[in-house]
Amino acid sequence: MGCIMNELEPEMIEVDGVKIAVRHRDGSAPGVMWLGGYKSDMRGTKAQVLHEWGIQNGVMVTRHDYSGHGESGGDFKEGTISRWLNESLAVFHRFTAGSQILVGSSMGAWIALRMVQELVKAGQANRLAGLLLIAPAPDFTSELIEPRLTDEQRRILEEKGKLEQPSQYSDQPYVYTKALIDDGRNNRVLDGIIDTHCPVHILQGMADPDVPYRHALRLLEHLPKDDVTLTLIRDGDHRLSRPQDLSLMIKALTALREVSLGRTP
Repeated sequence: MGCIMNELEPEMIEVDGVKIAVRHRDGSAPGVMWLGGYKSDMRGTKAQVLHEWGIQNGVMVTRHDYSGHGESGGDFKEGTISRWLNESLAVFHRFTAGSQILVGSSMGAWIALRMVQELVKAGQANRLAGLLLIAPAPDFTSELIEPRLTDEQRRILEEKGKLEQPSQYSDQPYVYTKALIDDGRNNRVLDGIIDTHCPVHILQGMADPDVPYRHALRLLEHLPKDDVTLTLIRDGDHRLSRPQDLSLMIKALTALREVSLGRTP
């Protein structure tokens, strides 16, 4: 399950004046749509493994980069949950057909949950075959960032409109803008029951330094009791990209797909 060499160039579509990079392969449904995390892209390890699994099993797989990420255009600092959600919905409607399993990693899980809400609101709950949420970080701006801010950091955020914090995954710091945090409050999902209309599987590392596993337990409280599975990985970190983690991801995805196929008349 290594990286794909000489991968074809992405297709570019315009969403709100910005070029969004998409890689889509046709195959059988239910398909899989990948939703990456904050500052990650569709050529990361987990996304590549999903693509290879799709090839091996003849399954439709769709990946894209949010604006300001990867091969897409746009300025990262102008990104918000609303903007990235809108881009993800545009890709979903333009490229996918039939039912889909949304696979969201970290912030991508928040985007996936918001997509569910918007699709259900639009009367398209039948397009949802399952949710696979990896180290999910719904509402991370209000639940995980804001409570940790010092008075000085709040002042900097208010005066400069952005805050930089060191990243253990990159030489470049994480940048959190005031617009991102303000917009995050308008996209909260941990305020009531999230009726997914499909089975959900959560993979969460208990050694995750970025999103505490208790956050995944909190998410459970907001999901319907039926058809929700939580797998806690005692020594798992936030990335969950080790061979054993990737194996768990594929196992969970395969199970979600089999359930969906079993429900097909």
